[in-house]
Amino acid sequence: MDEMAQLNLLRAEVPRPAPGDLRTEEDRLLAEIAAPGSARLPRPAHRGRAWPLRIGLSAVATGLAAAAVAGIALSGGDPRAPRASYSPQAVPVAVVQTLDRAADAATRQRELHPRPGQFLVFESENEESVDSNSKEHGHSRYLSRDRRKIWLPVAGRATGGVLIETGLPPRRYGDWPIPPEAGQEAGTSERTIDFDNRAEYLRTDYAYLSRLPADPQGMRAHLYDHLTPGTADGDREAWSRAGAMLTEGYMPAAQRAALFRAAATIPGAQAVGRAEDAAGRKGIAVARVDEGAGERAEYIFDPRTYLLLGRRTVVVDAKKGQAPVGTVVESTAQLKVSVADGAPKVTGG
Repeated sequence: MDEMAQLNLLRAEVPRPAPGDLRTEEDRLLAEIAAPGSARLPRPAHRGRAWPLRIGLSAVATGLAAAAVAGIALSGGDPRAPRASYSPQAVPVAVVQTLDRAADAATRQRELHPRPGQFLVFESENEESVDSNSKEHGHSRYLSRDRRKIWLPVAGRATGGVLIETGLPPRRYGDWPIPPEAGQEAGTSERTIDFDNRAEYLRTDYAYLSRLPADPQGMRAHLYDHLTPGTADGDREAWSRAGAMLTEGYMPAAQRAALFRAAATIPGAQAVGRAEDAAGRKGIAVARVDEGAGERAEYIFDPRTYLLLGRRTVVVDAKKGQAPVGTVVESTAQLKVSVADGAPKVTGG
């Protein structure tokens, strides 16, 4: 690695200020220096060589602008916003940039406004690893796949939810051959959804999510409810909770933007250059590694629009994950979200 590459990696976790931020901060400093009554720097001996002063001010502006951009990343876009009551952890600049752009994209996206009594309808494609055991073929693993459409009440404590699943051809899991019994999952099944009796702070229905804090600090506090920040278990669970609120869960734009910016403060977050969701759509991802399981939990975004495509879990430690590095453990692709006045009738289940 050459010297410039090493220099580029130095303090890579500090967000890089945009050129516009640097110019704005430099202009502000120059204006303050030129203002009446301000402390003036010594005038250069030769007016024609005033560039050393300009470069020095640029360096100062760079440092101040970097601090300002870091504040923006943690406060939700306004450097005047109240500072967080926690001690934010340093995260890679690419993570902050990606999630900040995802937050901005959330505010530009056409927003749904479901009413009490209605249903949110989520359509997705999913795959997850399955352990198979049979007398004929012994133990095997494969990726079970399906297309899923689910009607969830706007108020999660209400009844009447419906799930329709259609089986898709299975895929290989790592080096395991696909067992013959994997093909038995073809066809379509329908069933009603049971009452959601999870703890209040784990609810993901719209009625609850729409009441969550619309600022990153408040949303981060929600992610860590009943958890200890800065611990391996606490940070892993907070990252997982963020994903649960984004999968078959819908919230107003303000809460969604706050969630993305809060997720950027979870220690251990990292950038993934390329990722693919369950439907084969290519994207970029931010992720966090579960060291104990040897797996990486990814949130995948469209590289152009920064809208969320889906989630994926990938093996990063072959020994702990019991599969070759890069093996997909589970994946989902969010295809469509809509609102309906009712759910279809289910004859059984």
